Amino acid sequence: MPLIVVTGFPTSGKSTRAQQLYDYLAERLADSKQWRLHLVSDDSLSISRSVYHLSPASLPAHTRSANASEKDARAAVYGAVKRVLSDRDFVILDGLNYIKGWRYQLHCEAKAARTPSCVLQVGCSVDAARSVNQQRLQRGDDNAYEPANWDNLVFRYEEPNAMARWDSPLFTLIWDDDASRTRDTFNALWEAVAGDGRPVVRPNQATAPRGRDADGDYLYVLERETQDVVKRILDQQANGGDVKVPSTTVGDG
Repeated sequence: MPLIVVTGFPTSGKSTRAQQLYDYLAERLADSKQWRLHLVSDDSLSISRSVYHLSPASLPAHTRSANASEKDARAAVYGAVKRVLSDRDFVILDGLNYIKGWRYQLHCEAKAARTPSCVLQVGCSVDAARSVNQQRLQRGDDNAYEPANWDNLVFRYEEPNAMARWDSPLFTLIWDDDASRTRDTFNALWEAVAGDGRPVVRPNQATAPRGRDADGDYLYVLERETQDVVKRILDQQANGGDVKVPSTTVGDG
């Protein structure tokens, strides 16, 4: 079942909306033993906000760049999603998810698992989100970002585009939408990815099983059989005889 990628500015209310979506889906799935529900986030994986800080000047000399730390964090998130993603699991990914290439990677993973995916964007003005972060800093909240880091993340944010297949279908909730509007959006999301009219997802040919060797190493088998053909050609070259190629019949070609 679907992978739902939550995205938006830092401190825009993404985690609140992700939890609301989790509660909504839990209610709809309460009587079903067929489906499982997961919420994956930085918090669930104990990933600190500091991994998103890209200022090398703020790091001790013996540590790696913050960019490397962010890549490690993203790898941990990717692994957590991949472990639970299947056609029986609803997976909500709560996080910045601000890079379109990252969202594309998640879309491809969902497609390989034959399950739909969608994006839920939490819309919030820059000023409103900045105000939330400043309030968190003032009270010493661990979920706050350093001001320069916050500005950097907003600057780097790549808005989802409903025309791009990896961002589609795209649903938007404004940070201060009321309960009625929120439920309407969740209902529309449900119908798109879990309703009777949801699309059938087929993996790309590159990720689809390949015949008799689907469970083995395809590249190894291809190389082995190619070498066998070349060997037979070389063996017959001196004699000028016919070359018998495995898995073919006379007249093929």
